[in-house]
Amino acid sequence: MESGPQGGATQGWRRWLDQPEIPRALPFVLFLVLTALQGKFFSGSEYWLYALKTLLAGGMLWALRGWLPEMKWAFSAEAVIVGGGIAVLWIGLDGRIPSLDQLWGSVEKLVTGKTPEPAKPEEPWNPLARFAGNPALAWTFVVVRVLGRSLVVPPLEEVFYRSFFYRYIANPKFQELPLGIWHPVAFVATSAMFGLAHPGQWAQGIICGAAFQWLVLRKKRLGDAMLAHATTNLLISGYAIATHQWRFT
Repeated sequence: MESGPQGGATQGWRRWLDQPEIPRALPFVLFLVLTALQGKFFSGSEYWLYALKTLLAGGMLWALRGWLPEMKWAFSAEAVIVGGGIAVLWIGLDGRIPSLDQLWGSVEKLVTGKTPEPAKPEEPWNPLARFAGNPALAWTFVVVRVLGRSLVVPPLEEVFYRSFFYRYIANPKFQELPLGIWHPVAFVATSAMFGLAHPGQWAQGIICGAAFQWLVLRKKRLGDAMLAHATTNLLISGYAIATHQWRFT
């Protein structure tokens, strides 16, 4: 039996994590915060921050796996097909649909009659160019990026969006609901939120979120959506590396 300040602190952490919202949202929030900090410290810091957030989020998911029983990978043909289809769609629609910034600029011009100043384009994520003098380090960042997008991001986002957010909209006591429950408001809201989280590819994001949610509804488990998500990200990453179109990473 644990006793004393250390034991009390441990029990406090466990009681805090026993609140079902916490373990499902905490890794996602940490990932978002570190994403917002990328590139804010020094030139090239975005690469180091990405590696850090991948390690921290992955470690947190592993540490919290006992609180996340639904976070289990599952294989199905539907998951692979959906993941591959979304990858093709994501790449194929690139540049064909205005980003949210472009849409907002059009609305602003319509309302004010003034053409807004174009936003300064972000430097594309390209470690091979940024660390051209150190190929080993550059490829290390490429590998970390691919592994992060394929193994860490899928469970992190699927647990948050599909397990927590979707069911919470349907019922704040979301653990009482099965993963495969159909709720039209939750379906639309979750798909829209997933799209808004990708402002440059918001339309692809909405379709993607809806497709992954469909898998959860069909299979009544999270693992197929995790696999589809991983398949999509892995294929897009492979395309970006093969064609040197780093904006897809």
